[in-house]
Amino acid sequence: MTTPKFILDLRAKVGHDLLWLTGITGVVLDDAERVLLVRRADTGRWSLPAGILEPGEQPAPALLREIHEETAVEAEIVRLISIDTLPPGAYPNGDQVQFLDLCFHCRLIRGEARVNDDESLEVAWFPLDDLPPLQDRELKYITTARTPDPVPRYTGRPG
Repeated sequence: MTTPKFILDLRAKVGHDLLWLTGITGVVLDDAERVLLVRRADTGRWSLPAGILEPGEQPAPALLREIHEETAVEAEIVRLISIDTLPPGAYPNGDQVQFLDLCFHCRLIRGEARVNDDESLEVAWFPLDDLPPLQDRELKYITTARTPDPVPRYTGRPG
């Protein structure tokens, strides 16, 4: 995976110290209520399509860009479903990060799901009753996307 230039520039100044970044995640559902997942090249785990917000980008268009870059699928935003501060973490090289993650419910417009970059090993649609192992927060995101509540879930708000 290629590290964006703006992060490389920041790392040149702050070294491995904690960087606060904005993450964007998408729960992309098709008309059959299947969810789009990618098997990440860095961890080998199945995951929702996700990425980071780059300087000057707006969250929703950036997520649609990430979805297309990773899966070749064109989607549209339905609504913001979750705002979460994720726990701090570190990459194998020692770089420390913490993400504010904005998760959106998205709907398939067109495109055949396939690996479209070097960040994914596989891309597939999964029925909701036959999901591969996912992180707990991703399962919550999927559940929240399927609820009619228009208010995003956030820490301190039940959901």
